[in-house]
Formats: sequence, structure tokens, C-alpha cells
Amino acid sequence: MDSAEFARLVIANMPFAAALQIEFVELTPQQVRAAMAWAPERCTTAGILHGGALMAFADTVGAVCAVANLPHGASTSTIESKTNFFRAVREGTVTATSLPLHVGRTTIVVQTDLTDDRGKLVARVTQTQAVLSPK
Repeated sequence: MDSAEFARLVIANMPFAAALQIEFVELTPQQVRAAMAWAPERCTTAGILHGGALMAFADTVGAVCAVANLPHGASTSTIESKTNFFRAVREGTVTATSLPLHVGRTTIVVQTDLTDDRGKLVARVTQTQAVLSPK
């Protein structure tokens, strides 16, 4: 099983991704892209998409990018995540694009950009994933 196929299997077993209704549109070791629609149950005051929902979306897509870059048999877990928010989302769909910045033996660093329907940057998330050896 190749890494992209393994990542698809991981997605199928992520109930939180299903709860957020994340739709994966591209999945390769070089790039993972997904979409999440605005929904009232994901909002804070004034109909603004909650930062926690955006962070959960980015963490999920970033983790899938890390999984697509794992050595055979390994797993991963987020050990650090940094988010910068740039604009509010009041409607439409947010797109996440995750790229690996560093793929090492013990960590994988992924950058995930969240953009709105107009292509404007909503947030940038950089996360570090631990590479966990098989037991």
C-alpha cells in the first residue's frame, strides 16, 4: 500500500473529519487539499466561522499530509501547532492546502494555508508531527 492509499484509509477512520464534513480533493505526499463549508454550528458570534473549527480543519488536513509522508508502518501525532488568523469567514467554503516543509526521521513539519472562496488567506498553520515507529 502506498502512502497516499494509506492516508485515504486514515481519513476513512477519522470520525471528527466526518463531523466537520471535510472533503478531501487532492492527496499526494507533495500536497493535500481539502474543503470545509461554512455552517452555523461551526460559528462563534456574528456568524463568523470559529477559530477552533478552522484549527481543527487545518490540523486534520496537515495530519493527513504527514501520514502521506510517513515511512511504511509508522504512525504520527501532532506535537506542536501554530496558527495565525488573518480574516473572518462569514460564508462559503474554506480550502486547506497542506505542504510538507520538512520530512525527517523523527518529525514531519507541515504548513497548511486556509483560503476563502475569493482565494484570500484566512489562516496559516504550521504544525510538527512526530513520526512514531511501529511497535
